[in-house]
Formats: sequence, C-alpha cells, structure tokens
Amino acid sequence: MILSLVLSGCKQDKPTLHVYNWGDYIDESILEEFEKEMGIKVVYDTFATNEDMYVKIKSGGSSYDIIFPSDYMLTRMREEDMLEKIDLDKIPNHKYLESRFMGTEFDPNNEYSLPYMWGTMGILYNTTMVDDKVDSWDILWDPKYAKEILMLDSQRDSIGAALLKLGYSLNTLDPQELTEAGNLLKQQKPLVLAYVVDEGKDKMVAGEAALALTWSGEAAYAREENEDLAYAIPKEGTNIWFDVMAIPKGAKNKDGALKFMDFLHRPDISLRNAEYTGYATPNSAAKVMLPEEVRNDLGSYPEEEDLVNAEVFVNLGRTLKEYDRIWTEVKAH
Repeated sequence: MILSLVLSGCKQDKPTLHVYNWGDYIDESILEEFEKEMGIKVVYDTFATNEDMYVKIKSGGSSYDIIFPSDYMLTRMREEDMLEKIDLDKIPNHKYLESRFMGTEFDPNNEYSLPYMWGTMGILYNTTMVDDKVDSWDILWDPKYAKEILMLDSQRDSIGAALLKLGYSLNTLDPQELTEAGNLLKQQKPLVLAYVVDEGKDKMVAGEAALALTWSGEAAYAREENEDLAYAIPKEGTNIWFDVMAIPKGAKNKDGALKFMDFLHRPDISLRNAEYTGYATPNSAAKVMLPEEVRNDLGSYPEEEDLVNAEVFVNLGRTLKEYDRIWTEVKAH
C-alpha cells in the first residue's frame, strides 16, 4: 500500500504539457520522443479551425500550455491579451529559422510566437478528370465540374477564394465586396460535392473529386499518394499563411512549452515533421536536408516571384462577424 502511494506520487510529480494543435499536423512519434528526452508527459488535443480554437481558449474552459494559431488569429489573441510573452533565449534553436519568417507583421518583435509551418492556398486537381488549364479561381465555379468540387469548411479560406476571383483583397472590410463574395459562394454551392477540412486530401487521393480548394501541405501529401494529382496557385493571387506556436495567458507549464518549441525546431525533428505533414518548414537547416525534388517543388516552396499577388490574412476585428454571417448563410443556402 505504501509502495502504491509512493508510485502514485511519482506519477503526479511528472510535469504535464497540454498541447492544442491542428488535426494531423505533427508526426506523433515526435511527441513520444519529447516525453522520453524531457521527462514531460504530453496531453495532445486537436482542433479543426482557428475559430474553434479561439472560442475554446477565450471561454477559459481549457488549460493548454501551447497552441498553434494561424497568423491572423495570433494577431487577434495578442490584441485581446490572451497570450504570454516568450523568451527567445530559452529557445536556442530559433537560430535555424529563416530570417524572412521572423519579425512578421502579425508579431513584429517575435514576442509572442515562433513560426511552425507555412504555405499557400491553391487548387488541387486530378489531371485525369480535369482537361482545362488550372490557373484561375474561375475553374471552381465551372458547371462542367458540378459535384466534383471540394471547398474548405473554413470561412476565411472559402470566402477568400471568392474575393480573389472577384479581384478583391483577402482582407477587405468593404460590405459590398463581402456581399458579392457571399453571393458567389451561394451560386457555387450546387456545384460543390462537400465542404471539407482534413478529409479533403483523402477524397482527392481516392479520386472522389476533380478539384479542391486546399492548402499546399495537404496538396503535397495528396500528390505523394496519387501521381495523377497536381497543385496550382491561381494567377489572381493567393493567401500565404503562417501557422505559429504560442503560449496562452495563464499557462501552467510555460517552461515546458518553451522546451517544446525548441524541440520542434531542432533540425532533425523539424525535418521529420516537414516530411510527415507535407507542409513547408521555416527551418533553414531542416529544409536543406529535404530531398532535392521537394525543396525545389514550387508548389511547396514557391519563389518570391510566385507570391507577387499573395496576401497574409490579417485580423478583421469586428468585420469578422460579417464573415460569420456570410458563411452561415452560404452553408444554409
């Protein structure tokens, strides 16, 4: 009985790190390795959208130590005082991060976050089912592909694609432009097979759809699984996005969170993670270790000239409610 109490006490003394990340967005063997090396137990949960994550953290009903918001959501959470500041001196592996991904608009002084992955939004398509040139958002509205189109169940991304098709900014605050985008998505809905998130890549791999609005990392995974698939960044422009690591206000294991950030940016770990997820790593040391065909793939690692019309999502403030309303109407249409 005494031995049982001692062992129980030892288990309780082991620090725990509560992680909240996107679904299917880490090589889970890395979690086991972190636990073994650091002596920290990892409790790992996932979310589907930035908005889902935000609501959970905002409600105060969670106790996460590290979260993985996208660029615009980090801005929102920072402005609402929902984040702890980070100490870069305790994350020595940040030295491997490419300088162009540091000091970004959404975190100018790198006080609240470190980049995790980055990429673009574009169109994944099946070359055996699509005989048109895929270089414009227009194709996602082509009746020729009715019920063969997948759209993202994500308001910023799907509304963003409609805005780009119309020639507007991804970050517009203009009510008329947003109304036009909403109407365009309602017109498109009869052509849409499904609104998807993580399952979209699997449907494309299985040949269940011809075209999909998706993120570059999902496309990279799908292309590895099905050689008939290709990825295009439309000429009208795209979203260049960044997912980052941050610490929620009041986190109980801030030290463990910093260790986790540092661990994920150890070059060998970052390499494994990039290979598993298919997303572009901001870690320069990991990138050079990737196979040549991967690091030279413009779908995964586009050149600056491919991103001339790219925009980073920004926090929309109160205008986000308009996006919420439009998306609700589209889904209910």
